[in-house]
Amino acid sequence: MSAEIPCAACGWTSELQNACRYDSHVKLFYGLADRGVWSLGSKFILKERSNQPHNFEAKNLRFLKEHTTIPVPAVVEDWDEPNGQNFSIMRRIPGDPLSAVWATMSAVERENIAKQTAGYLFQLGQLQSSRLQSVDGQPLYSAFLFPDGYGIPHGPLRSGDELWAEMEIALKNVPEKARQQLRKRLPPAAPYTFTHGNLANVNIMVMNGNVTGILDWEASGYFPVWWQYTCARIGLDQEDYEWKTLLTKYMPSYESGREFWLDFYALSKYPYLNERGGSALGKNSVFLDSGGHGFKF
Repeated sequence: MSAEIPCAACGWTSELQNACRYDSHVKLFYGLADRGVWSLGSKFILKERSNQPHNFEAKNLRFLKEHTTIPVPAVVEDWDEPNGQNFSIMRRIPGDPLSAVWATMSAVERENIAKQTAGYLFQLGQLQSSRLQSVDGQPLYSAFLFPDGYGIPHGPLRSGDELWAEMEIALKNVPEKARQQLRKRLPPAAPYTFTHGNLANVNIMVMNGNVTGILDWEASGYFPVWWQYTCARIGLDQEDYEWKTLLTKYMPSYESGREFWLDFYALSKYPYLNERGGSALGKNSVFLDSGGHGFKF
């Protein structure tokens, strides 16, 4: 008989577990790609992930603790291992993810959570920089604003022209005329504003009708002033879309930025364009779909 393969997370086999009365209260409760999140009893969370791209979450959380009253996890310790892994231990935020209770909440309760969250985002809006960057002058990472590949650093950037030069990398195959027309629509990026970047319902912690915490600040930084509103409208599923639609009702509106980005992101898929991408490119142009067939917008 072949030996049982130990658990990749804890290293134990079922034989070892059955031979021991110990029941661990260290539990892996989330894993995705190269990262995992563990509960350490009832009070602490341990995060492990690759440090490529660089992880600025601990720096961001300490920065927010100092400059805002936003309820964010307190960092107990963070460090990089020689093998390229980043670890951080944080205090657990009480409550449940909004995603877990959304379906059972009343309309009034949902509105209250949206208003509270928007109030905390107002505090973020007061945190501004002279450059587009992460804290301590580090580059930005965003696969939505810079859809030229995962984990690619951008910046620091000092102007709208530099921002466009980085964004335009994702449009390298788009006809020049379409790129020029889109460039004219780029809204002013200043003031460069500290932005969460992922206000999904899984990252909003609630308890007794109140927001108890906002999680997942690893990709936050100083982005264009219109980016908070724009990325807050990217729904991951139907409930998340409902949440973000409600949330943005109470946020300063940057609809021109959102419309610009929607066209930009659609064009970044060239030549495999959806209806929006075709409209942004211009009518009466023929391109090839994924099957090599010509189609017209």
